[in-house]
Amino acid sequence: MVCEYWKEQLDTYLDAEVPTEKVRTFDAHVRSCSSCAGDALARVQTKRALQSAGKRYAPSAEFRRRMQRRIAPKAKRSLALRWMPAAAAAAILVVGMLTSAYLGTRSGRNRIFSEIADLHVATLASSAPVDVISTDRHTVKPWYQGKIPFAFNLPELQNSEFSLLGGRMTYLDQTPGAHLIYDAQKHHISVFVFQERSLRAKLDEHSLLPKQLPFNMETWSQGGLRYFVIGDAGAADIASLAQLFRAAS
Repeated sequence: MVCEYWKEQLDTYLDAEVPTEKVRTFDAHVRSCSSCAGDALARVQTKRALQSAGKRYAPSAEFRRRMQRRIAPKAKRSLALRWMPAAAAAAILVVGMLTSAYLGTRSGRNRIFSEIADLHVATLASSAPVDVISTDRHTVKPWYQGKIPFAFNLPELQNSEFSLLGGRMTYLDQTPGAHLIYDAQKHHISVFVFQERSLRAKLDEHSLLPKQLPFNMETWSQGGLRYFVIGDAGAADIASLAQLFRAAS
């Protein structure tokens, strides 16, 4: 254990970096310990061999100039190349950010469409699908006053194949909205109305509906409100009801 301590300090001792007050102690130990003496001798020989090898060849002035001319262009290229990875990394970062933003937006839109479909299915499967039962729009519309933070108009359904069954409160992105249920040739169609600014995912007229959506759907923004018309009725019926709402608004 004692020799391990001394051997850890041997290089410092041989390089004359040991404090003066400890030099005599080192000298005394090395003279009395054959193991540390042998180790010290081996290290001295290694140091001398390295010093000797470094002095065997001294390059001429011409050799130095030739090497400097060869290194100089590489140094310039190296400096330029150092910037290239940085520029490439910056470009990748920008592309990654744009891609993430696009994918995040697209996934947000798909999430909203999926939630609208879930709300439609869950309501129709409920034993009490509507909170206000009425075929009269003048009864259903006032029922929402004070329950949602916006007002909207319901279309006149005379001379159309649609009939109003009633309405209920609903939520999307933790914001309240109106859920109206219509009947068209034994098919139930849901109409959802929300404040556009309350939805986290922003939709526009070019927002594509998910191909895997099992229902026909139309969505649009009008007067600061976002409308969704969804159901298992034909696409023509969904479009007709959506047009009636557009005209009423």
